Amino acid sequence: MKTRMRELRARDGLNQTQLAKLTKVSRQTISLIEREELIPSLLIAARIARVFNEPVESIFLIEEDEL
Repeated sequence: MKTRMRELRARDGLNQTQLAKLTKVSRQTISLIEREELIPSLLIAARIARVFNEPVESIFLIEEDEL
């Protein structure tokens, strides 16, 4: 699953620690999601989307071969 989180954090001037606090997860969790080593739960994905004011599907992109 591809993610635009790093791009959106840069756009909004947030570091991983700040995003982690806003989404109530650890900085390590944010790092793992950004490195595409962890697929976020629906709840975490929704929190991230709310912070960036973007639809979940515009942040997390599922490749056809992942379905």
